[in-house]
Amino acid sequence: MAVDKQERAKPAGGPGKANIYDVARRAGVSHMTVSRVLNGHPSIRESTRAKVLLAIEEMNYTRSSIARALATRKAMRIGALVDGRLQFGPNSTLRALEGAARAHGYAVSAFSIGDDEGQRIDEGIVELVTQGVDALCVIAPRISSLDVLRRHATGLPTLAVKEERDEQLHTVAVNQRAGATAATRHLIELGHREIVHLAGPLDWYDARARAEAWRDTMKAGGLAVPTPSVGDWSADSGYEFGKSFVPGDVTAVFASNDQMALGMIHAFWERGIRVPDDISVVGFDDLPDARHFLPPLTTVRQEFAALGELIIDELVQTLQGNQSQGRRLVEPQLVCRSSTSSPRR
Repeated sequence: MAVDKQERAKPAGGPGKANIYDVARRAGVSHMTVSRVLNGHPSIRESTRAKVLLAIEEMNYTRSSIARALATRKAMRIGALVDGRLQFGPNSTLRALEGAARAHGYAVSAFSIGDDEGQRIDEGIVELVTQGVDALCVIAPRISSLDVLRRHATGLPTLAVKEERDEQLHTVAVNQRAGATAATRHLIELGHREIVHLAGPLDWYDARARAEAWRDTMKAGGLAVPTPSVGDWSADSGYEFGKSFVPGDVTAVFASNDQMALGMIHAFWERGIRVPDDISVVGFDDLPDARHFLPPLTTVRQEFAALGELIIDELVQTLQGNQSQGRRLVEPQLVCRSSTSSPRR
């Protein structure tokens, strides 16, 4: 049956609702090919370019991100390289970035790197740049991943979600030091004097910042600073720590994330070590389930929605030629629940 030209021109999802994938389907190409056409990629055949441009015209896409891309020669897309794809913090940051990007007319292409896939960082950078993204964002970066990134001259505005200033990169982050300081100070104010820290992997900027803030707060309080133990962010590593932990004079533990705190509390329960009667526990992140731990967990809440807004605002301002506002931080919030109390011995 013949299709009326006016009918063919309707974008999928209603007037003005078509996206890059709709255009790709109409043209019979991949969405990556559409992005490359929009960015004037030299490897696109003229016949393919013509098909894509015709599809855009047929779909009456004048108010869409594709139309803006054609006018600005931009793809209206942010590339996100995500370290530690299984962790709560990186995934929450990515979701927040996607939501903020949509509100500004941008889409997000993500490439995730697992803890055992460091060699794929190069692959991720190449794939995102090849898609014709306008800017790059590195979420939850490890020191090693940024070292790889700095070796690539992409020519794109690039932002790293980390607290420290960086001469080469834009930076936006939750104030990790403030959160860890609040957690440690909370324990000190409750009367704890022997406080140990279960750190995350110290190649991660966030884990390092939290460990340094715990140490500095202990020193500022005139307290001894024991060598921190190091986990891998998982509840299993917290559980292993809890199984081998020797309380002695220690009355509190600050875990670098809630999942390790969960595993630790599990091991303490099996050993008959009561939380918080025998030992107080503080986590970091405020997982959605943290208030349902037994006992409900005292932790540090990261405001991921605000973080996503700051990331996209910084990148959009840069893409529009405006001056960077420098290092920008989101303040965390200490959430006090039942896993902490004054020491009882």
